[in-house]
Amino acid sequence: MLFNHDPPRCAQCSECGGPSRCGTECSALAARNAGGYQVCSTLGHASSTNVSILDKQNPFKGVIVRMSSSGKDPSCSLSVSIICDSNGAQGPDSVEKLGTCDYATTLRHPSGCATVISIGGKGFGWFGTLLIIIICLFGAYLLAGTVYRYFFLGVYGIEAVPNLDLWASLPHRTQIFFSSLVRQFSGPSTSHRNSYSPVNS
Repeated sequence: MLFNHDPPRCAQCSECGGPSRCGTECSALAARNAGGYQVCSTLGHASSTNVSILDKQNPFKGVIVRMSSSGKDPSCSLSVSIICDSNGAQGPDSVEKLGTCDYATTLRHPSGCATVISIGGKGFGWFGTLLIIIICLFGAYLLAGTVYRYFFLGVYGIEAVPNLDLWASLPHRTQIFFSSLVRQFSGPSTSHRNSYSPVNS
């Protein structure tokens, strides 16, 4: 904010540029008449700006920008409700005083419109979702089977796990399966061909 002519005095806002440069480093000021002169008071700084959603049920409606000046007596603030309007800017028409030094106003502006950010390619996808469902069902099966065998069949210890022999032999079965695949694609090995010595006639 810059005043081209006759800038008002600044009360308790020396960090905003000093009395001679009122408001050049502040986000918002309020002017009041004191003895025939306009005196400015700090309402907010850029470092103390908070942005929140205007309506959590409808995030596309707009945002509320609240600027405050903490650590002062009185503590002042300005809340600007920015309603989404993609057609252009409009307002504000008036400023409402809510408390001793709290003000609120409303304007319409395209900057209040929410922007949808796509995160495509970073989700689980259908395969990842299916894999998670299968793992959860498998865990539920093991848990239910173990509880049933422990409480109803009286099987204790590691033997309570259902189909324990199958799960114990699964690594060996997997190794045999991959070994057979390797032999099918690579053909018989040299050591296998030369495992028999010729017979002299």
